[in-house]
Amino acid sequence: MNREDLPAPEQGITLAHYITVRDVERSRAFYADIFGGEVVLRENPGMVKVANSWIIMNPGGGPTPDKPDVSLRAPEDGDPITSFLNVRVADIAAFYEAATAKGAEFLTEPLDRKAEIRCYLRDPDGYLIEIGQATGMLEGVFADRPDDDS
Repeated sequence: MNREDLPAPEQGITLAHYITVRDVERSRAFYADIFGGEVVLRENPGMVKVANSWIIMNPGGGPTPDKPDVSLRAPEDGDPITSFLNVRVADIAAFYEAATAKGAEFLTEPLDRKAEIRCYLRDPDGYLIEIGQATGMLEGVFADRPDDDS
């Protein structure tokens, strides 16, 4: 394994996304297959390098000395969404077609939102993932603002 395969910068910072999962093997296979990622570590933690980032995954657990008041668990059905993974692609139609062929289940087909074309899918634990392709924003066109209810 090479240093560049790990989220371990020689200088500056790098970002990686950690998710608490029920089944590391299942989640590792999902991220490697759907996103064409490279499995860097199989377990403890599972880690998949995707493009210029990493998805790190482990089962939940109780507090540890470095996070004494924090317990981790995968989301349950119906839990409110507080964050999601945002993936930018060069060709959303090609990504959607390839991911669907691999078994990914999207909430909708890609929809044109003026600034971008986007759609969402969930991983095996229910985490929400946005797939988007910048379109109008490249020309200064942005999505309509939600109606103001006041």
